[in-house]
Amino acid sequence: MNNNIPEIKLNDGLTVPVIGFGTYQLNGNQGANAIVNAIDSGYRLIDTAYNYENEGTVGEAIRRSATPRQELIVTSKLPGRYQAYDKAVTAIQESLYRAQLDYFDLYLIHWPNPKQDTYMEAWQALIDAKKWGLVRSIGVCNFLPEHLQRLEEETGVKPSINQIELHPYFNQEEQRKWHDENNITTQSWSPLGRVNGAMQDPTIREIAVKYHKTTSQIILRWHYQLGAVSIPKSASPERQIQNLSIFDFVLDESDMLAISALTRSDGRNKNQDPATYEEF
Repeated sequence: MNNNIPEIKLNDGLTVPVIGFGTYQLNGNQGANAIVNAIDSGYRLIDTAYNYENEGTVGEAIRRSATPRQELIVTSKLPGRYQAYDKAVTAIQESLYRAQLDYFDLYLIHWPNPKQDTYMEAWQALIDAKKWGLVRSIGVCNFLPEHLQRLEEETGVKPSINQIELHPYFNQEEQRKWHDENNITTQSWSPLGRVNGAMQDPTIREIAVKYHKTTSQIILRWHYQLGAVSIPKSASPERQIQNLSIFDFVLDESDMLAISALTRSDGRNKNQDPATYEEF
């Protein structure tokens, strides 16, 4: 399948596809096969994390694939328990050893863990890892504006990306606006809102019928038009291709607004508020 996914340039110059492939819970040989199929289907942005315990699976899939490593954008993430500087440096190296890769294209701090207050040490470790050539671009996940501001104020280095929970039931309008104003790319995790059942929402079903698309295609197109980079996951070859097939139609403004209006104050999938949630 030809790779015709649009790309965007991050604030540090790295170019990434506007849609990628999530790998959470894709492990072992079965997971590697699913990831190889995703790459063969056209995905070039592959998202993993230390805490997913599948960096090795992702690395194996990359080696099995016929796609050259340099054509892929591979992301991993630092867990909360290793945010102290020395531990963070070791964890980044361990991530690379697990994946058997020479470098990551993106490496992110998985959660701010504000009660620990060690994310600044982690950020300095990522800055240094980039200088050492272990990582091409550095960013964060689930950081609130006050966390993001502190990173830049204390180090002079702004994250290239902030990966946040974003789906029709939690549209993150204010956070996205802040990102736009501060030149930080928004990336969406749990983009389809499967846990909360967004794909079965009557409004989205009605819009899907209108455009002769699946509900997942409608939601992913919504992300794209919002300017967010989504990372849907599916082990199904058919759904992998469907999720990439969102660039031959455009949602009109009324439909974009209708989907955004589905947001809820309690719309988070697992009530993981970055102001209080601690990940280890």
